[in-house]
Amino acid sequence: MGHNFKGVWITDGEFCNLAPRNVFHREKDKMNIDCSEHRNRHILFRKKFTLDKTGKAVMFISGDDYYKLYINGSFVCQGPSPCYHSNYNYNVVDVSAYLNEGENLIAVHTLYHGLINRVWQSGDNRHGLIFDLEVDGKCVLSTDETFLTKPHDAFTETHTVGYDTQFMEKQDSNSKMFGFEERDFDDSDWSFAKKNNFADHTLVEQKSKMLVFEKAEPVVSEMRGNTLYLDFGMVYAGYLCMKAKGKKGDELVIKCGQELLDDGSVRYELRANCKYIEPWILSGKEDSLEWFDFKAFRYVEIDIPEGVEVYDIYFNIRHYPFESASALKPEYRGNKDLEAIWKLCEDTMNYAVQEVIQDCCEREKGFYVGDGCYTALTHLLLSGDDSIVRKLIDDAFFSSFISESLMTCLDGSFMQEIAEFSLMVVHLVLWHYRVTGDKEYLKQNYPKCVKLLEVYRRDYERDDGLINVTDKWNLVEWPQNYHDGYVKIDNDTKGCAEPHVVMCGHYLEAISSANKIAKALGKEPYRDTAELYKAFLDAFYDKEKHVFCDSLSSDHVSIVGNLYTFGFGLCPDKECEENILNMLRERKISSIALFTYFPTLMGLVRCDKWDDLKDCLLDEGAWRRIVAEGGTMTFEGWGKDTKWNTSLCHLTMSAVAPFLADVDIKKILA
Repeated sequence: MGHNFKGVWITDGEFCNLAPRNVFHREKDKMNIDCSEHRNRHILFRKKFTLDKTGKAVMFISGDDYYKLYINGSFVCQGPSPCYHSNYNYNVVDVSAYLNEGENLIAVHTLYHGLINRVWQSGDNRHGLIFDLEVDGKCVLSTDETFLTKPHDAFTETHTVGYDTQFMEKQDSNSKMFGFEERDFDDSDWSFAKKNNFADHTLVEQKSKMLVFEKAEPVVSEMRGNTLYLDFGMVYAGYLCMKAKGKKGDELVIKCGQELLDDGSVRYELRANCKYIEPWILSGKEDSLEWFDFKAFRYVEIDIPEGVEVYDIYFNIRHYPFESASALKPEYRGNKDLEAIWKLCEDTMNYAVQEVIQDCCEREKGFYVGDGCYTALTHLLLSGDDSIVRKLIDDAFFSSFISESLMTCLDGSFMQEIAEFSLMVVHLVLWHYRVTGDKEYLKQNYPKCVKLLEVYRRDYERDDGLINVTDKWNLVEWPQNYHDGYVKIDNDTKGCAEPHVVMCGHYLEAISSANKIAKALGKEPYRDTAELYKAFLDAFYDKEKHVFCDSLSSDHVSIVGNLYTFGFGLCPDKECEENILNMLRERKISSIALFTYFPTLMGLVRCDKWDDLKDCLLDEGAWRRIVAEGGTMTFEGWGKDTKWNTSLCHLTMSAVAPFLADVDIKKILA
């Protein structure tokens, strides 16, 4: 049973009477949602209260879109994890250490982002804060209309980055709102909070963990004229923190980046379509830089006016809790290249995973299902913690209220559907069981897997057993310059006019995974695949060349299409398998990209091609290239210029780690 809240959702006068609006739709059913009026709203809350005695104190708290909690001037936590309003997370936080006998202060900074984006379910007119505070099991404080509230007026939007992912802001330290979390702050001109009259959240306890924080000092700090250059040693996600003192109105310009330009300055216009530049206006007193939202960067360049002093500079790193639970295979130890790749992946799992397994930490910050299945498995194997895997599986299946065949980007207001990605959830359910042995969780998810596959069968399977999805993206591989001439995917609908080998291969693999789940549960197979496999071979297999063609009407043979079929175990004979392996040996793993490489490595493991696997791992154009180009997190591709908008803090390529780890990967993936 979850917590039964006594508190109500509170907000301010702007939001209290705003009716929620629907942001959900199938991707093909375009909606024009005007987000011009309510956007980038920082709204503060305060409440003083008295405790006769302290004890075991627990707070049940949530905020929409996001909150940061302070008690008696100290930062406590932030959240919740991204989620849908109909399955909205609240956090359970032990706050015993922050309270004292006598007067106490609760202060909360909330954000309503306001744009259709991949991070939060925003643009929906839902804003608010709710909590109950219990001491020794007794509720001593709940959100109501006696709380005080006021908008934070220090942050002015300058521009957005990514796909309306985040606001860059001018911070003006002359605002009287700074210090709102302190007990002696003057809130005499604040207003009473309003009950949100349209609050419709269904609250559930957040099952995944809350963020942890680390401080990193700069490894390089160098003044060049009036510009301070900082290097924190590697790319992290989080917040730049510093203090400054100068004249009232002095303006510092802060530029952050993931790499340096040839002249040694910071490349603040990131490859990933993020322009990390923000002004900071000083008050004439000692000021603190206070970002609300996080960025992913390594280098900082600060233009400092004459006479301004800056100090106490550090990187407040945020990430999902991570403790290493796996190691590099013994036979790979001592190989400097493989050790460097392992460290690259482990650091990515440690520092790039946030409250969800984001695809990247700057451009989208989105919870993508497809590559997320691979990286969630990686996080499980490297950390020994299955909470991120469960978060992906649970939220993916919950998204069926939008589309029965599931959404691609979870928990946000941006609607996207990619046909292959939904099917990959079935694999993740199976992999989770094989790693954890949790049969109860498997039992819960098997009916959901079957329901998903039956939706695909109903909506997309033809009479001959081939599948043709025309109303969702058929991604195949990304970026498109790695398609190897694969059959044309329509630029408008993102679908394909006819069945093609990759989509049909994904379908067969998902059904196969469902059958393996059924076997593990002692059930009859979900479905006989014999006729489906025969139809697949009849449609795509060239019996003379012993390779697969891309589609029904095309005789084009792509490395992408063939490596998928190899990875999914669909080769009908040894000659086919060897022909595809020869393609790989000749063109190397670096000839494919984000979504084909994992099935390829999976196929090598299933076929015991360990020498070929090692060759792929050591390809100079693949992970070694990321290391050679100075990567401290995995890139969105094999190199900085292999994509037009490459993220240098992207998780997908880190999913090579299961093939490096000292685990029985064949048992997991077979």
